[in-house]
Amino acid sequence: MYPKNLKYTETHEWVEVDKDTATVGITNFATKQLTDLVYVELPSMRAKVAKGSSFGVVESVKAVSDLHSPVSGTVVKVNEKLSKEPEIVTQDPYGKGWMIKVKIEDRTDLDALLDSEEYEELVKKEKKQ
Repeated sequence: MYPKNLKYTETHEWVEVDKDTATVGITNFATKQLTDLVYVELPSMRAKVAKGSSFGVVESVKAVSDLHSPVSGTVVKVNEKLSKEPEIVTQDPYGKGWMIKVKIEDRTDLDALLDSEEYEELVKKEKKQ
């Protein structure tokens, strides 16, 4: 159900790692919880992000939610399209809806992330609550 090539956080962000760069976005589950996104706030280029801390905000008609960085490092690319078209995140969360790319400072940050099966179990538990 969730792409197997990605890693996941317990706060519903996904990570795709390519060498020393992590592409970060939010999961399909997160977009369904938020429903219609109306605003996405992302950091600027070269901003420092810390694992577990907020790197931005998504706002929907239902709620405002912080985005949490799955890794520590430096932002090397930002998906600028999302500021004008936040609905891209909902339409294609694992593709065109990516949010930031981060040059990873410490690869051991990846060790604490969930694989697709572990993330699916987390989602099942949350749906029951």
